Amino acid sequence: MAIPNVRIPSRQLYIDGEWREPVKKNRIPIISPATEEIIGEIPAATEEDVDIAVEAARRALARDDWGSTTGAQRAKYLRAIAAKILERKSELAKLESLDCGKTLFEAAWDMDDVAASFEYYADLAEALDSKRKTPVDLHLDSFKTYVLREPLGVVGLITPWNYPLLMATWKVAPALAAGCAAILKPSELASITCLELGEICREVGLPPGALNILTGLGPEAGAPLVSHPHVDKIAFTGSGATGVKIMTAAAQLVKPVTLELGGKSPIVVFDDIDNLDLAVEWTLFGCFANAGQVCSATSRLILQESIASEFLERLLLWIKNIKISDPLEEDCKLGPIVSSGQYEKVLKFISKAKDEGATILCGGERPQHMKKGYYVQPTIITDVNTSMEIWKEEVFGPVLCVKTFKTEEEAIELANDTKYGLASAIMSKDVERCERFTKAFQTGIIWFNCSQPTFTQLPWGGRKRSGFGRDLGEWNISKCFLVLKWPQI
Repeated sequence: MAIPNVRIPSRQLYIDGEWREPVKKNRIPIISPATEEIIGEIPAATEEDVDIAVEAARRALARDDWGSTTGAQRAKYLRAIAAKILERKSELAKLESLDCGKTLFEAAWDMDDVAASFEYYADLAEALDSKRKTPVDLHLDSFKTYVLREPLGVVGLITPWNYPLLMATWKVAPALAAGCAAILKPSELASITCLELGEICREVGLPPGALNILTGLGPEAGAPLVSHPHVDKIAFTGSGATGVKIMTAAAQLVKPVTLELGGKSPIVVFDDIDNLDLAVEWTLFGCFANAGQVCSATSRLILQESIASEFLERLLLWIKNIKISDPLEEDCKLGPIVSSGQYEKVLKFISKAKDEGATILCGGERPQHMKKGYYVQPTIITDVNTSMEIWKEEVFGPVLCVKTFKTEEEAIELANDTKYGLASAIMSKDVERCERFTKAFQTGIIWFNCSQPTFTQLPWGGRKRSGFGRDLGEWNISKCFLVLKWPQI
């Protein structure tokens, strides 16, 4: 199949409603994960640009065209953005695929979810108008009180490369719905579609400074944003190591943060499942979707011993049908890892597992037919013990490690044997057992008889070292408010 020709737009930083060249005029090359070639470049912001963006955001909050808007007025902007996303869906999906290696059909799904998220938060923005000033009855005639909900202020949003525009939207849409002014700093590994969001905001007439977009390196652009005294909050999705740095820097200013960090999520499969192939399919999707580059990936398969042999045989049969190719080919099922650094990291994890005594049941190498690009075969690792690095640490690649269990108690112990607590899944037809696991799993997200379905209406976030706070749902928009009480005599 012919691969469509896609032009990479050349953009500057999006600040105060217009495109601005970085103060230091630096730019970063965009390297295609599928070909390892330079296909474009993005602007590289530094501390000076952060200062300009923060001032633009503060001015937006002080102006009536943004700072004094109602929820209904902000909803119109959000719906206009959603409409533009759908209008440009095909182009944006191709750009996303080119940039981070995501398959074209997954990128198209993401664009639908982006538009749906903006629509959802438009609805919530409208609903805020009736909640902005809430009377509180103190049962004292001498006092009348109310709770006033106001935007938190300028919020810094730092987002990852695995779902570039979607993860940005999870933070941008509720911030704008609440009336905050936002500064988005996407990952330097995948920023193209986030910059295009700036162009969409310009086209729909979003007031200047309401959303600013700074691309660049973490130490040069992200760190100054976190430590800026006039940024009122930071919301971050990314690695645990970076999360620790952000918490440390924000603590110096007693600045609130929300963190959605890594995961090492389990999928527990019992022998009472009705459809073995469906369980196999969900297991594969839960670990290998987006080439395994998913924070909630159920990358630890915990199998009941009685079905382990047959289940693994079927897994191997299904894996043979996973087409690995250029992600822009419509029938591609597994694209490349995002960068050379991440590619080497994944291969190192696999090599270390083998050195520690695990068995590479399949995969673990570059596909022979892909001579260029950061491709890794779908990999299944068995003979794993709980002291191995592959069991403990997040790989962020298409790597599934397997252990077996006999009893329900053993399964729970294995599932919770991790420092992370983002997500977990159970496959069983026993409803009461699933409910028991709901209480037993030490995670923020739990799936029954599936893995990875995500809905804008539901809260998303973890426990333990997977972070705190929630994206999505009404819980997300609530964190964008400063709540004040005003007693009156």
